Amino acid sequence: MSNIKKFPNLILMLFFSLITITSCQKDDGNGGGEPQENIPDTFSEYFGNTVSRNFLGNVIDTNKNPIEGVTITIGNQTATTDSNGIFIMNNATVNERFGYIKAEKAGYIHGSRSVVPSNGTNKVTIMLLEATVVGTVNSGSTETVTANDGSSVSFDGNFVKEDGSTYSGSIDVIMHHLDPADEDMPMQMPGMLYAENEEGAERMLQTLGMLAVELRGSGGEDLNLAEGSTSEIKMPVDPSLMGIAPSTIPLWYFDEVNGYWKEEGFATLQGNMYVGTVSHFSFWNCDIPAEAITLCVMTTDEDNVPLANLTISITSTTFGTTYGYTNENGEVCGYVPSNESLVLNVYSYDVCGENALHTETIGPFNTDSTITVVVPDNPDIIQETVVGTFNTCDDNAVTDGYVQVTYGNQSFTDAVSDGTFEINLLRCTDNNTFTVRGSDYVNLQTTDSISYTFTTPLTDIGTITACNSVTEFIQYTIDDGESVLIFENLSANFYMDSPNNEGPVIDVFASSNDQGNCYYMYGVLNDPDYLGTYDNYAFDGTNTDTGFFIGECINISNENNNIIYNLTALGEVGEYIDINFSGDYEDYDGISHTITGVVHVVRDN
Repeated sequence: MSNIKKFPNLILMLFFSLITITSCQKDDGNGGGEPQENIPDTFSEYFGNTVSRNFLGNVIDTNKNPIEGVTITIGNQTATTDSNGIFIMNNATVNERFGYIKAEKAGYIHGSRSVVPSNGTNKVTIMLLEATVVGTVNSGSTETVTANDGSSVSFDGNFVKEDGSTYSGSIDVIMHHLDPADEDMPMQMPGMLYAENEEGAERMLQTLGMLAVELRGSGGEDLNLAEGSTSEIKMPVDPSLMGIAPSTIPLWYFDEVNGYWKEEGFATLQGNMYVGTVSHFSFWNCDIPAEAITLCVMTTDEDNVPLANLTISITSTTFGTTYGYTNENGEVCGYVPSNESLVLNVYSYDVCGENALHTETIGPFNTDSTITVVVPDNPDIIQETVVGTFNTCDDNAVTDGYVQVTYGNQSFTDAVSDGTFEINLLRCTDNNTFTVRGSDYVNLQTTDSISYTFTTPLTDIGTITACNSVTEFIQYTIDDGESVLIFENLSANFYMDSPNNEGPVIDVFASSNDQGNCYYMYGVLNDPDYLGTYDNYAFDGTNTDTGFFIGECINISNENNNIIYNLTALGEVGEYIDINFSGDYEDYDGISHTITGVVHVVRDN
């Protein structure tokens, strides 16, 4: 049996796009010799038929904080990110092999992501760059603006507005250099590294650097170069890439209307700078185009069980590294260079360390190929599944919203359409706590962020409720019955010494409320490590062990009591106490039951 813990039907939320899944079509040419590429009459023929697909994404800034109020556009549909930077768009019209998501908000340069849409929910992350003014120039003057890293743009002084009319006045120059050595570049760059070359054929790209330039007039209007005008651009090449930097390289600009790169002109290497001439502004990209084959990688454990949601990197000494994530079938496909040996690495998540789970050399390949990679057992990585029910404040199923699990510094999100959710992730053996929060789009209400402890391999957190006006609550479910929610007249206290000298204790109770519910919980804690997992506490005045006890309001006896309690937060006065619990027990009539519940209350003492 594998030491990599498993649970079926894994679907993990990830905040990077998959490797572009495309292929080159070729025929045999005339009379043998080199095969000739079959290029369609229009580039969009590569994209396939129109289809409807679902999207869930998040938009963040360069500090990885969510951005609220970003306008998201896919085709003719629009949405707006919420306070968590999340957007959901269902049944968006895209193509079988190409979808384009635009993200715009004042104060940021235009962002986007292009994907090959899959069935199910397509998840994307877009990192917007602030519209920072690097310099100001004036119409009619020849001037150069240089950024701190040495990248620069020269102007001849001729500018036009979006309607083509001549602009006179000052111009703010917004400029960002994107370095391939920056791990955040895949989230910052527009679209994906997919392009149309000068012959109209599709290509994968290996970028050596990008330069984003936007021009703003004194009234905030978008500007561009006048017809017949040109600008010289310079961008530095990272030292790690100088070894593969050719003396002349094609230039590509990002087509913001269509969502892919187009070849136009070239740049020359002068020292550590690529220098080129452009006639308009968007993102400009210095790239090596690659002839490639399509490679599919199947990942399994030693028992031949597919491994979902792993990071796969493939490194070429010529074209650098590309990344992708295995789907629920353990598969990822994408472009790789042909006729070259490649290094494949399999990773878990950053929170579990940066070392690869597995490394091997693959290739060379000269035709489309599929390989299977067996990942050796690893006792330090555990697969977890978190499930539950998400209700509105009226105790109805949420029909349009999401639930987000945060583990370490990473968040995993699941769209909710029927009140249920399932989130899968990898965790480390030395970190077993996580938080959950939900958002109900229909009623514009959210849950609080609640702490839990994993119960490997499946953690059922029961029911969470979106009542953003509720600051504290107790919620529990018995035998899969109706969930009980108590949010009035709650009291929660922590004492270093109990009346029975049992040690530090917590008591939580609710009584005399309009909901007609009572609740009492008592816990004797470990000293000084209060947080952790506890068994049942036999509350008879003689027990000297630690543990928790739920009082007679719920008819729970000490007989065959197998309820497990997890104390995940014990704040100061005015801060939260978080406890989740689940298990089976007998009531005072000897009847067996199961229970799951959450206590999220403000400490009063």
